[in-house]
Amino acid sequence: MHTISVKAGKRTYFFDIRATRAKDLYLTVTESKRQTNASGEVSYSKHKLFLYKEDFEKFADGLRDSLEKIAELQGTGDFQSGEHNGPRRSEGQSAQDDEVRFEDL
Repeated sequence: MHTISVKAGKRTYFFDIRATRAKDLYLTVTESKRQTNASGEVSYSKHKLFLYKEDFEKFADGLRDSLEKIAELQGTGDFQSGEHNGPRRSEGQSAQDDEVRFEDL
């Protein structure tokens, strides 16, 4: 019936509004991630969530509460915001400091 796609880096999220035979609306959320194997062949892994009308409100409340908590936690400075890629480094710390050596395992 209706699809909204959201590209987010290597992932694409699809929000599909669908209807059952009984004309009840439901939502599928699909995460599609592009993967390339060693030979260069491209494939996509997909994960799907089905959300039915009786759960819309509770799901929206839970999602909103979770996003608010994430924003609160990011505001403490103890966690990365969505603007960062990779782990934060303290001043003077180089990328070599993050490397894991076989001897450390």
